[in-house]
Amino acid sequence: MSERVIPLVDQRHPSLPLPTVASHALSATPLDGLRRPLTDLRISVTDRCNFRCSYCMPKEVFDKDYAYLPQSHLLSFEEITRLAKVFVGRGVRKIRLTGGEPLLRKNIEILIAQLAALRTPDGQPLDLTLTTNGSLLARKAQSLKDAGLQRVTVSLDGLDDAVFRKMNDVDFPVDEVLQGIEAAKAAGLGPIKVNMVVKRGTNEHEILPMARHFQGTGVVLRFIEYMDVGATNGWCMDEVLPSAEVVQRIHAELPLVQLGHSAPGETAERWGFANAQGLHDPSLGEIGVISSVTQAFCGDCNRARLSTEGRLYLCLFASQGYDLRQLLRDPSQTDEVLAATVDAIWQGRTDQYSVLRSLRGPDTASGPGRRVEMSYIGG
Repeated sequence: MSERVIPLVDQRHPSLPLPTVASHALSATPLDGLRRPLTDLRISVTDRCNFRCSYCMPKEVFDKDYAYLPQSHLLSFEEITRLAKVFVGRGVRKIRLTGGEPLLRKNIEILIAQLAALRTPDGQPLDLTLTTNGSLLARKAQSLKDAGLQRVTVSLDGLDDAVFRKMNDVDFPVDEVLQGIEAAKAAGLGPIKVNMVVKRGTNEHEILPMARHFQGTGVVLRFIEYMDVGATNGWCMDEVLPSAEVVQRIHAELPLVQLGHSAPGETAERWGFANAQGLHDPSLGEIGVISSVTQAFCGDCNRARLSTEGRLYLCLFASQGYDLRQLLRDPSQTDEVLAATVDAIWQGRTDQYSVLRSLRGPDTASGPGRRVEMSYIGG
């Protein structure tokens, strides 16, 4: 009897060759080819999600026959922690757990506790955070906090229940996500950020209701331009609502004042709600806009992404990564070799996809060099 064979993700994206290194070849602080440091590591802990958002995991592609990575391919918690420790030694100060939906990874609290125990070379704890769709947050918030998680970012694309159910495409109610946000606040997982992907013609009418709802709550609402990530979301420039227009719409009803960046490499442009005198009132809070399409911020990008099965990607829009799992599972390879490999990979980095897109237009999302899916390496 013949069997239907569906290729796995890592078969579709051949890895790049690892550089040959010597364990003593470490630099004090690795900088990439554009003089950018490595301070932020995003770790995907699963390629699975219980939502089917059209801009990330459209149902027609990620259906019941889709072949996810087998368990043996995934990095164990111990392997993730070992790699994270190496990255912290090379300058990483912030780790964000992503997916897929990271709360689907069984016993993720164990991994969080292991990562929370890490310290930077000068003895400081890491900034440890997690991005979630919020569907499981109400029941998990306290255990995540108890394990050592500091903050959460929740993806929420609208308050209108019909719009939200349509966008997640699994008929999940918005109320349960809002309950998760409240549970996270009660557990002390803050400051909480809420990310809204704005897609023209789909949920742009939710911009002001979202701003009104979260103003003064201590939650930082961020609007993200619909991006050409991956090869399956059918991205079209006509569906991008520029962040400048988002700010204009909010400012017309809820006056805003531009704020400075909170940290080097910060992706969001910050705007604070203003009081009657036209000054930022911290009690009213702030919003952020992330403008990868219309205002590229590659110049100070300090982020790397580790996939579910141990591939290191240097850009959200990359098509290939470096397979660090083969080193992790080779008993002859020391942490010093891993560190030297990370240095060599980062020092060879010149990625600036969003800048190049603005100059020449988006790359085609097909063929052997197609971009990796966001659900695979996290946003």
